[in-house]
Amino acid sequence: MKELTPKRVADSRVEQIQIVLSSHINGAGRLFGGQLMEWIDIVAGVVARRHSNHNTTTASIDNLQFKEPVYLNNTLVLFGKVTYVGKTSMEIRVDTYVEHLDGDRKLVNTAYFVMVALNESDHPTPVPPLMLESDEEEADWKAGERRNELRRHRRVEQY
Repeated sequence: MKELTPKRVADSRVEQIQIVLSSHINGAGRLFGGQLMEWIDIVAGVVARRHSNHNTTTASIDNLQFKEPVYLNNTLVLFGKVTYVGKTSMEIRVDTYVEHLDGDRKLVNTAYFVMVALNESDHPTPVPPLMLESDEEEADWKAGERRNELRRHRRVEQY
């Protein structure tokens, strides 16, 4: 098998902007959590496609923390990046911020998705290694290793 060329975190980074419309609001006047999850899943999928150069599928949502409510007409900024890779899977972190009219941003959500690269037969396929270029990327990788180990233990315990 051909050795894959490592990729930088910056090579697959994604930024998406959404304005919260009335169709995104629940009966309590806040953004539907499921709507935000859809947007995050799309961002994670694009990050994973860019890193792997393959179609991908969501294998798990490891962590999804809602820190603040989001309201009608808020501007949301979603940032996605690869934090850890395995053989065929990638951990993607997506941070979501409300951006106020003065440009200030407040973190409202952090999510970790595990995405798996798929070949033409929809079977898992190897992904490029991740080239770490900063202390922050190294710390993200180490934390991703720990989360990956916890996921592995959870899978074993479930069966």
